[in-house]
Amino acid sequence: MTTSVTGTRITRKATDPLEAVGPLVAQRPSELFGAAPYTTFTLSPTTPTVGAEISGIRLTGDLPAGTFAELRRALLEWKVLFFRDQDIDRSEHRAFAQRWGALEQHPFFKYAQPGQTDVDVATLAKDAMTGGVENLWHNDVTWHTHPSFAAILRAVEVPPVGGDTLWTDTGAAYELLPADIRDRIDHLVAEHDWMDSFGRYMPKDKVDMLRPQFPATEHPVVRLIPETGRRVLFVNSGFTTRIVGVPEAESNELLALLFRHVQRPEFQVRLRWQPNTVAIWDNRTCQHYAASDYFPARRVMDRISIVGERPVGISS
Repeated sequence: MTTSVTGTRITRKATDPLEAVGPLVAQRPSELFGAAPYTTFTLSPTTPTVGAEISGIRLTGDLPAGTFAELRRALLEWKVLFFRDQDIDRSEHRAFAQRWGALEQHPFFKYAQPGQTDVDVATLAKDAMTGGVENLWHNDVTWHTHPSFAAILRAVEVPPVGGDTLWTDTGAAYELLPADIRDRIDHLVAEHDWMDSFGRYMPKDKVDMLRPQFPATEHPVVRLIPETGRRVLFVNSGFTTRIVGVPEAESNELLALLFRHVQRPEFQVRLRWQPNTVAIWDNRTCQHYAASDYFPARRVMDRISIVGERPVGISS
């Protein structure tokens, strides 16, 4: 499937090429994918373009093939899916994740998260001793040659208030860039690295050991999603260090502009967690941000990620 989209944008003359007032409206999933109904569960959109709550099913590894096919379509359309009241254990969480593809272990969690030993279910526990540090916009592991396809996060324990997670739709963000900026970035490549993020929390001997295994890598600035033909921005403030082949000043200017643009509220959805809430997101098409506003309260999440493919750009 190939799509070509143009959103609604009202601009005014300004020094900042992204300053805009009035409607900032990306095309809705129904406009891009058609309006085929979901027949095996109930889907309720959370925002016009990103995020939907699914009800009427329990997340296990033995979901019927038809139900799972509809979940896959829903993820492509809405980028993030939310499920409430999923009283499942770690093994059921793992079995459901395995339906999406091969599971992967985050290569750094056992160093950045002391005591983490699970191969594929990572427990992220934050409390008065360990504050949350994931409060920056990012796609997971873009410094990897094959960044994750998706991640599935399950709330085990949540603070009384705070600790929300936000996602931003990078397809809508690309669509609503001014045409001249899209033309500038469509065929550019960016470098991604982990040294200024995970590296700063590791002992030097671990960094020296891991660096040869995980050097900086390069990915297209605009990524093409094979199943839909959509173009998405694939740079993030957590791991993207520079745009390759352009002067440093231009690289800094473009990245600052794109980082700021992708953070606009019109592209975002926000989840208030409850115990047994599960979220799955397409790591290729959205970035996320874990609000770190609950310290010293306790927040515990179980996370599983799915192996992805090497990103391809428009020219690939």
